[in-house]
Amino acid sequence: MSDRPIIGMTMGDAAGVGPEIILKALHRADLYDRCRPIVIGDQKIMERAETFVRTGLGIHPVSSVGEATFQQGQVDVLDLGLLSPELPVGQVSPQAGDAAFRYLEKAIRLAQDGQLDAICTAPLNKEALQQGGHRYPGHTEILADLTGTDDYSMMLSAPKLKVIHVTTHVGLLEAVRMIQPDRVYRVIRLAHDTLSRAGIAKPRIAVCGINPHAGENGLFGNGEEEEKVVPAVEKAKEEGIDVEGPLPADTLFFRAVRGDFDIVVAMYHDQGHGPVKVLGLDAGVNITVGLPIIRTSVDHGTAFDIAGTGQADEKSMVAAIQQAVELAPKS
Repeated sequence: MSDRPIIGMTMGDAAGVGPEIILKALHRADLYDRCRPIVIGDQKIMERAETFVRTGLGIHPVSSVGEATFQQGQVDVLDLGLLSPELPVGQVSPQAGDAAFRYLEKAIRLAQDGQLDAICTAPLNKEALQQGGHRYPGHTEILADLTGTDDYSMMLSAPKLKVIHVTTHVGLLEAVRMIQPDRVYRVIRLAHDTLSRAGIAKPRIAVCGINPHAGENGLFGNGEEEEKVVPAVEKAKEEGIDVEGPLPADTLFFRAVRGDFDIVVAMYHDQGHGPVKVLGLDAGVNITVGLPIIRTSVDHGTAFDIAGTGQADEKSMVAAIQQAVELAPKS
């Protein structure tokens, strides 16, 4: 079936659980019914991971996407040959951090060239990435930089909750400084456009406040809601977007899970990440919206503490692949 999208799966940090959850996910035959997956990484690391998880899958190294067979039972690996199988498991490594960057860089180029329909990323380790010479806070910023994208945001998707962020990988004081009406408006617009393309005719969008109780009419904070959030919400409303806010975050997420809203605009990292992760790390998917290419990811880290044991749960990776398939361009 040539209409199945080609999904490029980056291996992530080789010292973490990425290779293991990829193998566990690709052990599911139903995924091959929906897509054509190819791993961008290292053959020898994937072979080592198979000794941890024992799925019975074969590793099929290729030098180009065109050489992949996309047959369930053997995992196509676009082998970049960057790492030794002697790389320590469960430890921060500059070599693994650099390799994780190179896998993503290769995947982005392939997607831009039209050889991949979407990218699905396994987790990288931010400390290893920095030690490897790449000064990025994480995947999202690398993707934005290498694709030349200025207007983007991180969206987290769980079965009953979707959250998009105004700011992400910055300290709280810096986040409050960065929250400005134009940025809040653009994120509301990204949320609306993303869900509209996904088939929701008129997405219901809720916007979090910054302070406790969304400022409580000036009782908390210094008027940040009126200055930074209200103008953005009013502008979006004028354009016909179904948006409400700023609303108190302590009750808003309950309302969203209940079904009152299709997506929540969170002001900063922990405001949005906390509720999604309470719902379960095994179900969350990280999606970068605003890019010229499709990118999804697991919503958990490298889990160095269990790397190499075969215990890592692949559910988030399966969900990320499924989301990539759903978002991939339809021919």
